[in-house]
Amino acid sequence: MKTTMTGLVLAALLLAAQPAYAQVDLERFERQLEQIQRDTRLRADQSIPTEQRALLDIGGFFSFNFLAIDDPDQETHILRQSDLNAYARLNIDNVHEFFVRARTSYRDWNTGDDFDGHGDDWTEPTLDRAYYKFDLQRYMAAYRDTPMDWNIQFKGGRQLVHWANGLTFSQEIDGVTGRFEIEKWILDVVAGRTRESTVDIDSSRPGFDGDTKRDFVGGMLAWQVVPEHRPFVYGLVQKDANDMDFNEDPLASLRVDDPGLPVLPTRYHYDSFYVGFGSSGNLGDNILYTVELVYQGGETFSNSFDPLTATSIDQTRDDIGAFAADIRLDYLLQDEHHTRLSLELLFATGDDDREHTTNTFGGNTTGTDDDAFNAFGLINTGLAFAPNVSNLAMVRVGASTVPLPGVSMFKRLQVGTNLFLFNKLDSDAPIDEATSDDSYLGFEVDFYANWQVTSDVSLAVRYGVFFPGQAIETDHDARHFFFTGVTYAF
Repeated sequence: MKTTMTGLVLAALLLAAQPAYAQVDLERFERQLEQIQRDTRLRADQSIPTEQRALLDIGGFFSFNFLAIDDPDQETHILRQSDLNAYARLNIDNVHEFFVRARTSYRDWNTGDDFDGHGDDWTEPTLDRAYYKFDLQRYMAAYRDTPMDWNIQFKGGRQLVHWANGLTFSQEIDGVTGRFEIEKWILDVVAGRTRESTVDIDSSRPGFDGDTKRDFVGGMLAWQVVPEHRPFVYGLVQKDANDMDFNEDPLASLRVDDPGLPVLPTRYHYDSFYVGFGSSGNLGDNILYTVELVYQGGETFSNSFDPLTATSIDQTRDDIGAFAADIRLDYLLQDEHHTRLSLELLFATGDDDREHTTNTFGGNTTGTDDDAFNAFGLINTGLAFAPNVSNLAMVRVGASTVPLPGVSMFKRLQVGTNLFLFNKLDSDAPIDEATSDDSYLGFEVDFYANWQVTSDVSLAVRYGVFFPGQAIETDHDARHFFFTGVTYAF
């Protein structure tokens, strides 16, 4: 349990460094936006009717999005974002596939509402996806007239890799992936590096929001033991390749205006590995399930200052030992409304001698094991609250349906809701914002609608409201998140 003096000294230090700690809000915002953008881009790609696809497919889609987001300090941020995506896909005999997609965005913030102090921002055109895919089995059938009962697939370039439930690994990487299939066995392998524009999990690291280099190597082995069940096991190694082997002071930019701030040089290096297992499949005709459990090991640098005195201390390389689990059940009513009921349980360990659950600055106490789970996945933890999957116990109950399947105009309108209940797994450990030693973080209700208005136009609406519990220290007023976006595919 942290002492009152520790809390007072640390609070004073963090208050002095408040502009630097706006980085935490930026990291959370980018994570919220990434979840929605992935869904929007996926639906835009699927909006092209199958009968219009050809060996050479060239097109694009334009989205206009409006967001209103409350941060932990009850400041509302208003954003209008326009995205233009263009892509080209070349498929040769279902053997060779080339895909390229470029994207540019313009963010129009209300005055003073941006998280990084840059104001309105235009993103120059960048390669969002660029890969080549090869299928050996189809190659042998098409060109050698030789059927095979095993297969090898290769995919190289900039791509999204999502493993299992996304608890450990869901990243855009520059690298290669491969799939080897024989009888009931499937082996997926990956080797690559994150895009530099990836937002890092450590928001205290200089350059975390646009200069990230982390290398991944791993493999996942699955066994289709029976048609209803596919157990799997995986191993993933992450190496920190960021240029941070020298000391950086997170408060350096603030010392120009306040020379009295302490000098706190900090080294950043976070190497981790993950060993996971689980299963996916169905229980009877109506229930789908996925289970993912993971152990995390590795090494991290300890915190760079003493919370009692706010003075610089030597950092040590400390061992990581953490766990997480994600369990999902979906009940399909199999009615004309495509109604689905869902239940999800999520658990991730924390570390009670940290001051912040994901960052190095304010991180693990020197000379102790780091018990906080920190990975590189993407899990739905709500629209408005959206905490990192670290020191978290979450329950989600959801439902979705197509309300008017018999009405031509609305037959592709889906509506749904999710109810989240949040707790800290370790009441004495921190999360990614200020909390007390209570466990209850609060609850959230989200609503969403996806409407394919025509084959070319789609509409997405998201609204979430989070009601903080007694563990939240910043403010106990409700936080709101609203998003609406229109996408035109061409």
